[in-house]
Amino acid sequence: MNIALLASGGVDSAVATHLICERGEKPTLFYIIIGAQEESEFSCTMEEDLEMVNLLARQYGLQVETVDLHTDYWEQVITYLVDRVKRGLTPNPDVMCNSLIKFGCFYDKVGRHYDQMITGHYASTLWKDGIKYLATSPDPVKDQTDFLCQITPAQLSVLDFPIGRLQKSEVRDIADKYNLAPAHRKDSQGICFLGNTTYDALLRRYLGERVGNIVEWETGKVLGQHQGYWFYTLGQRKGLRLGGGPWFVVSKDIDDNTVFVTRSIERPDQLCNADEFSLSDFHTIATPQLDFEPHELRIFFKIRHSPEFEEGTFSYSPQLGRYTIRCNRSLRGVAPGQFAVVYLPINDDGRKICLGSGEIAAKVVS
Repeated sequence: MNIALLASGGVDSAVATHLICERGEKPTLFYIIIGAQEESEFSCTMEEDLEMVNLLARQYGLQVETVDLHTDYWEQVITYLVDRVKRGLTPNPDVMCNSLIKFGCFYDKVGRHYDQMITGHYASTLWKDGIKYLATSPDPVKDQTDFLCQITPAQLSVLDFPIGRLQKSEVRDIADKYNLAPAHRKDSQGICFLGNTTYDALLRRYLGERVGNIVEWETGKVLGQHQGYWFYTLGQRKGLRLGGGPWFVVSKDIDDNTVFVTRSIERPDQLCNADEFSLSDFHTIATPQLDFEPHELRIFFKIRHSPEFEEGTFSYSPQLGRYTIRCNRSLRGVAPGQFAVVYLPINDDGRKICLGSGEIAAKVVS
């Protein structure tokens, strides 16, 4: 089989490589360049990553190729991020990187010439009634299906996740046992494309700064100033630099550049608490398209990366053209622009099918 394996230089893709080679395959290792290679504040340090990939390749007699998707990333993912932030929404660039870059641009330029694409994601797949589904990993802390929630059925059809049925501790043990070069590397933190700078620096580059007021939600009292509403997210607590806290960001007025904060987190209209919210659309990973009319579908779901699932119901109104999630409990921090990722239980091993996701468009508070 002709296999393309996305190797990052980390322990997860290294163990994925070992497992594929152990079953007698010889994948080609591909390292994707996302950060700028030229010297700039957004350059990405990749020398150590590539060294790890090359050491791994030598250990198993594999070929290594690099694919430069830096321009594609900035034209697609950064455009998405800046647009959502400018509109006062809460984006998730990691989700769009997987859909648009790793399994989008890479597939279009390279992956389509291969029979299978392999990654070191903590996710799994299964076939049911002739349909290939994305399913969760048994490691709830490391499960990454919520980051894969916008991939397409075509992308899923060629994907495999060799470590997806393992715990992180098992992955580390395999790396140690077989002396894989990245065995003792720490898990990556943050976003690679930021290189040597910060998320705020990225926003400052594209949106600049504009002084506005920080206002107490209940009283309308001006408590301080900020440099632009785009530097703040709903529910944010840190970095407000206000005395007498803790303070939380509860709302933003993007027209007059005002950030509203509160110290009260008990009232249901604070911190975007919601019992129900709508999705602007719903992206289905598996085919055929989801059909649950006229009944509500009992689901598990997530609105942020977390080992815990929420429970509720999922429905679609053709008259309103609206997908709705009703929660079994009031949720804090439901913010427009976040992805709500929808799951169904499948069997007794604890895994769940990831049906797909949609951006949170509006909320109904009860």
